[in-house]
Amino acid sequence: MVQLHTLRTVSALRRAIAQLRKRSRSVALVPTMGALHEGHLSLVRLARRRARGVIVSIFVNPAQFAPDEDFATYPRSLDADLAALAQAGVDLVWTPSVEVMYPKGFATRIGLGGPAKVGLEDAFRPHFFDGVATVVAKLMIQCAPDIAVFGEKDFQQLKVVSRLVSDLDLPVTIAAAPIARETNGLAMSSRNAYLSSEERAAAPTLYRVLLACADRIARGEPIVAAMAEGRAEIERAGFRLDYLEARHAETLERVESTGDGPLRLLVAARMGRTRLIDNVPL
Repeated sequence: MVQLHTLRTVSALRRAIAQLRKRSRSVALVPTMGALHEGHLSLVRLARRRARGVIVSIFVNPAQFAPDEDFATYPRSLDADLAALAQAGVDLVWTPSVEVMYPKGFATRIGLGGPAKVGLEDAFRPHFFDGVATVVAKLMIQCAPDIAVFGEKDFQQLKVVSRLVSDLDLPVTIAAAPIARETNGLAMSSRNAYLSSEERAAAPTLYRVLLACADRIARGEPIVAAMAEGRAEIERAGFRLDYLEARHAETLERVESTGDGPLRLLVAARMGRTRLIDNVPL
């Protein structure tokens, strides 16, 4: 097992990365907000395949939460997270406090367009991607990785980060990791801990509907009709639907037919106090 080093200040982080660079030809970063599950660990495994050194960040980023969201109650399990990361062979864990990441007087934010403004997550969480972009840019500068691993479950976020890295000429390759799912198809998420047993039983409906819509579209059914039936099925299952959309897989712009380019089907819906997202390629 690799010796795990946990860092809480930027100066200590940079010293540790300098030492890591002496023995590792390449370094990968896996940004997380903790409450780690098998989905996160699949990102770590991908990072280990792609680089000799692996850094995991654990930081619940207040800049991406609205005042009415769950920042205060977001699942936190640092001791268990560190044990899992040690077992996974991670080299460094970066666990800054809010005061370290956003010190007094912090006044810089990154403003976004492109895939951050397409009427998906941004329509329901307009604050979200500016906060994500700001913290991701800081993490890239602090950790200076060669590779950064992000999961496809947060597909719009993946596209926003990829655009950010390209637009700012950041010297890092973004690696996309497939969605990790529970045996019933539910996309793994830290917020799944909020689900009651009854809600957990119903939650895989989102994935089943996505697959059914993808199949109908692939067989030639018009996108509008397939999406309408999918929305109705999700609502019949007891969800409060935010969106179910077919979008261009790269730009996330709206599409009218399969001839408009590679497609991604994306969904966000609420059950009880839990908001779930998922997506599938077409």
